[in-house]
Amino acid sequence: MRITSSGRFGLALLLPIALTAAFACSNPPPAEKPAAAPAPPPPPAMPAVGIYVTNESSGDLSVIDAATLTPVTTIKLGKRPRGIAASPDGTRLYVALSGSPNAGPGVDEKTLPPPDRTADGIGVVDLKEGKLLKVMTSGPDPEQVAVSKDGTKVFVANEDAGKLSVVDVATGQIVESFKIGDEPEGVTVEPSGTRVWVTSEEDGAVYVIDLDAHKVVKSVKTGPRPRSIAFTPDGAHAYVPAENGASLTLIDVKKLSVLKTINLGEGMRPMGTVMAPDGGRLYVSTGRSKMVLALDTKTNKVVASKEAGPRPWGIALSADAKTIYTANGPSNDVSVLDIVTGDLTKKIPVGRGPWGVAVVRSR
Repeated sequence: MRITSSGRFGLALLLPIALTAAFACSNPPPAEKPAAAPAPPPPPAMPAVGIYVTNESSGDLSVIDAATLTPVTTIKLGKRPRGIAASPDGTRLYVALSGSPNAGPGVDEKTLPPPDRTADGIGVVDLKEGKLLKVMTSGPDPEQVAVSKDGTKVFVANEDAGKLSVVDVATGQIVESFKIGDEPEGVTVEPSGTRVWVTSEEDGAVYVIDLDAHKVVKSVKTGPRPRSIAFTPDGAHAYVPAENGASLTLIDVKKLSVLKTINLGEGMRPMGTVMAPDGGRLYVSTGRSKMVLALDTKTNKVVASKEAGPRPWGIALSADAKTIYTANGPSNDVSVLDIVTGDLTKKIPVGRGPWGVAVVRSR
């Protein structure tokens, strides 16, 4: 059969079409790329004034907007966050983290698992970004912390070691330590900034450390199981609550001598303390007694009391000193108490086992 020119042209035309079809069959087009995962939402903006609550059992930090009294976010920290203190410029929070097992009231410590010392440290939280920046070194089982007036040092009460550690903020390392009494807990810097006071639960005393002399200058006996320290704004007097003594010890700061023991009443178990900015009132949380007490510092008498919740421990004042916040461990919430009316106005849900509370104006 003769193939005409038109036939040859048709064959030539069909050949690349056939080859293209064959190539297409043997080389399927690449699969479409899956759509990119959506970007995670930006972290919520941190409040101008925040209420920060350490949650011992859930290992995190609850952030509450002080203006609206609503939770903003939760920041994961580590094991057993308890003591909490802010830097003087309001940009950082320092939180004591502990790998020691939680031994609540009545728990036989011999039945507990061994401590995880790798979990001990001081968490540093950026209050602008709302995140944990790093964990600084501490001694074993840090419980409470305080910050130097210039913000360069953090003072840590290490319960299992009976020591106060001094941590350099710039390096995150311990630069000095002081042997004090057994089971130290409360730690507070004098208004002068020259001395640090630390309570010893086991010794029933408060130890005073001179930062310039680098030594313990005195221990002052208090009631049994002292838990915290609060100074008057002029630095003349210190109040130390004795949980097992139902009392406050009033101390002359200059002479380092006891002026008075203030009985709070049968069944009271004073723990946390916070002083009003004008020094006229001292507010005291009472743990298993469930109450918050207001003490007139001129008469040293209790002038008001209000039930806050089950076992209020951490206690803080609002920026305008009109509201009290308490961390209530068993009920997983924070109580809001109006100082003017004396009313319990709200309970704010937080994490598990709230322990410490701080109010900070971010900058």
